Amino acid sequence: MTTAAPATGTIKGKAKGNDTRGNATGVGPLLRCWRERRRLSQLELALRADSSARHISFIETGRSRPSEELVLRLADHLDVPVRERNSLLLAAGYAPRFRETPLEDPSMGMLREGLEQLLTGYEPYPALVVDAAYDVVAANRGIALLLEGLPERLLAPPLNAMRLTLHPEGLATKIRNLREWRGHLLHQMERQIALQRSDALRKVYEEVAAYPVRDPGVDAFEAGTDVPYFALPLRIEHEGHVLSFISSISTFNTPMDVTVAELAIETLLPADPATTKFLQTRMA
Repeated sequence: MTTAAPATGTIKGKAKGNDTRGNATGVGPLLRCWRERRRLSQLELALRADSSARHISFIETGRSRPSEELVLRLADHLDVPVRERNSLLLAAGYAPRFRETPLEDPSMGMLREGLEQLLTGYEPYPALVVDAAYDVVAANRGIALLLEGLPERLLAPPLNAMRLTLHPEGLATKIRNLREWRGHLLHQMERQIALQRSDALRKVYEEVAAYPVRDPGVDAFEAGTDVPYFALPLRIEHEGHVLSFISSISTFNTPMDVTVAELAIETLLPADPATTKFLQTRMA
């Protein structure tokens, strides 16, 4: 599982954002930083954004000030996170375009209701919602089932999904293919850190990457299973059964709010008939 969860069905708090501080100042150096992160030349970016390499060069060196519309267009083609688009606008002398609305705000009522319905509707299979730093926003009863038996001190809020999953006294004690799943999660976080500036996410990564890893012994991933897995499964031992899941993560298309942009919904799809039968029976 990429993530873990708190008490089920509760959506609260504000999505934890990225720290946009860095050495670059001004819109030019910031845009150059994002262009280099995406490994694009000035000409390639100019062609995509209907501009010219000369104009991009002038912007990056501070010789030209981009229009608000061009800042947003460049940010779109550079796949800049919504939070960072506000930073680019501010650096260029414009007002932020995207709001950051707390989830508990009345205006987010429809979003909260929709997420709760989605999580409940996915039961008995596990599903949860996390923010940009993998802090858990909400989860369903399927997640709570997987966390049964873990120490109470690890389940006290606020919960961080990566921390609870990889902690040596957390869900890691139940994961049969821990080394493979741990490698997958750390690689996932490394990709995110490389694509966005987030001190909060880097701090979580450095913590969980330093956790000791037990010797899997005979509990290592059973590659010889007769189940034709189409993706790396998460194999969790629970109540004498080995449950297998395939993880899927969803985000919102074209978000107009920073909080919404930084939410992710993870669903765990049963990877074999035995897991489906156990969950349907256990949570009937």
